[in-house]
Amino acid sequence: MLNTAAAAARTDSYCSLAWGHRLANLSDAETAASVVTDEAAAGLSERESSLAAWARQVVRDPGKTTQDDVTHLREVGLSDREIFEATAIVALRLAFATINAALGAAPDRQLADAAPEQLRTAISFGRAPANHASRQ
Repeated sequence: MLNTAAAAARTDSYCSLAWGHRLANLSDAETAASVVTDEAAAGLSERESSLAAWARQVVRDPGKTTQDDVTHLREVGLSDREIFEATAIVALRLAFATINAALGAAPDRQLADAAPEQLRTAISFGRAPANHASRQ
């Protein structure tokens, strides 16, 4: 869920498809699509929704996080260690998404075709899936 929210906030279509598909397998396509589009997802707990919002904030403007944001994460049950770990995961996802963007990586057609239609429709940003399998 963290990776899906972070990838979508970064507008990385490749990672949004990959991680969104994993999230859909763990929950459902509607929940995954909601995380991608930053809409309320009935399938997420308050803790999960708060983590998704945190991921988006860290990606979009980490300098604007506040103590109130961190306090809210604590209030939904996260320890300081869990907050740090979630932030580190988002930062690493952001680094990988930056590499993908810089190198022009487009989602593989197989990846896109395997993802649920609802998720593919929600990802209206980033590079379109390649028309052929990527070369290695």
